[in-house]
Amino acid sequence: MTVHTAVPLAAEDPVVPERVWYASYGSNMHMDRLTAYIAGGTPPGAARTYPGCRDHRAPERSIAVELEGCLHFATESPVWTGGRGFYDPTAPGRMRGRAHLVTVSQMSDIAAQEMYREPGTDLDLTTVLRLGRDELGPGRYETLICPGTIEGIPLLTFTAPWTLQDVEPLMPSAAYLRYLAGGLLESGPWEEPDIADYLASRPGAAGNWTPVQVLELLRGGTGEPRS
Repeated sequence: MTVHTAVPLAAEDPVVPERVWYASYGSNMHMDRLTAYIAGGTPPGAARTYPGCRDHRAPERSIAVELEGCLHFATESPVWTGGRGFYDPTAPGRMRGRAHLVTVSQMSDIAAQEMYREPGTDLDLTTVLRLGRDELGPGRYETLICPGTIEGIPLLTFTAPWTLQDVEPLMPSAAYLRYLAGGLLESGPWEEPDIADYLASRPGAAGNWTPVQVLELLRGGTGEPRS
């Protein structure tokens, strides 16, 4: 299967489309998790119930993507009890993800739920489509990023306003890593050992999780991080 990359944004004033690619790089790469954000409900193993989107339809398509930048784990997640994933587009390297083709209203409602806001209002995408970045607030997932377009459709994601260098890395939990690994495997182009190598090398996981342990998680084992 193909791994897609984004084409840089055009210089002219943006036209807000009806559909966008939502580039997920955390647990929403896994369709079980994403379904809860779209249709509402409590994902397996989660304590939080999500209200869902106004539009409950599944994504039109989902594709594997690689973006310039780095996935890193930091700050304590109230859902997973370990470090959560963030995207630093300014850091060297390549970040793997899964892009879902959704409506603007769905993207807005998914973002609202990640931002701990009430879904129901479309985001103003003008600034992020023009500049590639728009800080909607100081929160952990309140910074919109547009790395470019795929097939002429804008690719959007959200992350924290800080960079990798601004925050202390924090070890992700086994449950969280299992969802990330499963989502990457569902995406299609990456094999299990490669996925394990990738996740174990990310800041926050590196030095705490080995590729062998992540591979065990992916294959249904419990896995134990280094002490």
